[in-house]
Amino acid sequence: MAQLQLFAKLKEIVGDANFHDVPDQMARFLEEPRGLYTKGAQCAVTPTSVEMVQKVMQFAYQNEISVVPQGGNTGLVGGQVPATGNEIVLSLVKMKQVRDVDPSTNVLTLEAGVTVLDAQKHAEEANRLFPLSLGSEGTCQIGGILSTNAGGTAVLAYGNSRDLCMGVEAVLADGRIYNGLSKLRKDNTGYDLKDLLVGAEGTLGIITAASLKMFPRPRTFETALLNIASPQVGVDIFELVRERAGNRLTSFELLPTIGMDLQLKHNLINRDPRATETPTGWHILLELSLFEGDHDGALLAILEDLFEREWVADASLCNSVADRQLMWLMRENYAECQKREAQAIKHDISVAIRDIPTLIEQVDAVAEEILPGIRSIAFGHMGDGNIHYDFLAPIGFEGDLREIAPAIHDATYEILAKLNGSISAEHGIGQLKRDLLAQKKDPTALDMMKSIKLALDPKNILNPGKIVSP
Repeated sequence: MAQLQLFAKLKEIVGDANFHDVPDQMARFLEEPRGLYTKGAQCAVTPTSVEMVQKVMQFAYQNEISVVPQGGNTGLVGGQVPATGNEIVLSLVKMKQVRDVDPSTNVLTLEAGVTVLDAQKHAEEANRLFPLSLGSEGTCQIGGILSTNAGGTAVLAYGNSRDLCMGVEAVLADGRIYNGLSKLRKDNTGYDLKDLLVGAEGTLGIITAASLKMFPRPRTFETALLNIASPQVGVDIFELVRERAGNRLTSFELLPTIGMDLQLKHNLINRDPRATETPTGWHILLELSLFEGDHDGALLAILEDLFEREWVADASLCNSVADRQLMWLMRENYAECQKREAQAIKHDISVAIRDIPTLIEQVDAVAEEILPGIRSIAFGHMGDGNIHYDFLAPIGFEGDLREIAPAIHDATYEILAKLNGSISAEHGIGQLKRDLLAQKKDPTALDMMKSIKLALDPKNILNPGKIVSP
């Protein structure tokens, strides 16, 4: 189809205000956070309703036009931007309606363009909690976080995006609407189709709305930053705290000292949150959520036991809202401080919690052999096994770290395979790890994925070049 005809038809469907082809307008749909993918697109559309999305997909299917669904464009593996430059970007940014808030069943039904931060606010207005929390929550959108099955800092207690989703509404490749929104905790009527769409990165359908779980709001939080000697001590502490606190333990983050040092160096935080009397190389940021009926001081009692066992060298216990905000700002800045410091190599991986110390010991050793002086920053969600395993160029390094990256990646993934870990914990596959998935995924599982893709998108027009090709 000639481009002029294409543009005219899309304008007819979505209206001039929701059609974008001017370069200045297109930039926000094409420039992804890491700058790794720079393909253009024929145009972008911003539909305002599920019916409008349906008409776009019916037209695209009839004419075999590829479509890239997009949420807040915060993805880190290139899943939300074009792979060839011939696609249409379909952004859900204008679909922001709150369809329903139901405190009695603890379900929040939102359209895909609502941000995670606004979802939290809508739940709070109903005196409920929507527990998903991550650094990009002010920008990332419900459709996007479900399409990538995003995690965040509260997975330990509440699960990832898939666990928080009751049902979805989605438009399929041929324009059919899947009406799967649900409030039911029990519905044993065959395949759970929402779980095909959640985590599929827009390759099987475009999520346009979702029904999400809400929870009782905590009465208060108890938060502490612990100085520890090693990741193994962190694993020991996690097991003890989980036993004592149960589901009140909502976050348990492993943080190396280097990240805090870099944040102070680059003025990302205004004071050091650590207990500095006995500095160590590692820290644990943990948080308990207390509800009505829980007694204050639960964390303090646990800390006393940890000190008696000599597992903790020192600790900072939050005494105010400002203290807690500083702790979590520091946690969120672990990615930003790397950008400001040096070239970086990044991994989003997971292993069984007990294997985290082995992973760090072995990967650090191999990386040092490959590039002496390379700076390891292994941090993240120890409580669910998800480690963001990053490396910074050595101090004074004048080369191109991209030339070293393949060797670091290969070594990391080889060790990961021996530990039965995952090459992607919460960021997805997208373009970045598509070829790696083909190498590492169980062949039978990969064939099943390709069969599902072919069944739901036989013309391969939904986000082609991502995850798998049929």
